Amino acid sequence: MLDLACGSGRHALAAARLGIAAVGVDRSPTALRALLQAARAERLHAWAVRADLEAGAGIPLAPGRFGAVLVFRYLWRPLAPAIETLLQPGGILLYETFTWRQRNLPYGPGNAEFLLRDGELPQLFPGLRVEAFEERERHDADGRAWHLASLLARMP
Repeated sequence: MLDLACGSGRHALAAARLGIAAVGVDRSPTALRALLQAARAERLHAWAVRADLEAGAGIPLAPGRFGAVLVFRYLWRPLAPAIETLLQPGGILLYETFTWRQRNLPYGPGNAEFLLRDGELPQLFPGLRVEAFEERERHDADGRAWHLASLLARMP
């Protein structure tokens, strides 16, 4: 399982706790150290790869390697084709990030470059079969609203 733009690896660690080998990719060495320290402390199968995904070099991982790719609260449209190639046949993509409505709130990303247009998320992955897609407002434990698009898609 790949946790792309993983930060400190919340999703990679959750998968590893379920016995799923996980790789986290992020540009922050501090965040990746936290991922590795947690994995080591819990004796989990989780690895870290440092990469600036927006630098133009793509994703430094072999195509067809992952049964699942997870991306949460991150959007860099030029990566979409590379994300598709990482999936094994039958592999799933679970992707959730902000929509353009988020810019109307006083928190979260406001730059349109990092916000999805209505219905855009499935269109970024034309080679995948969409199994579920929704756009809606969600609230966190603090009561703050987040405008998110969520996608579950599968490589044929």
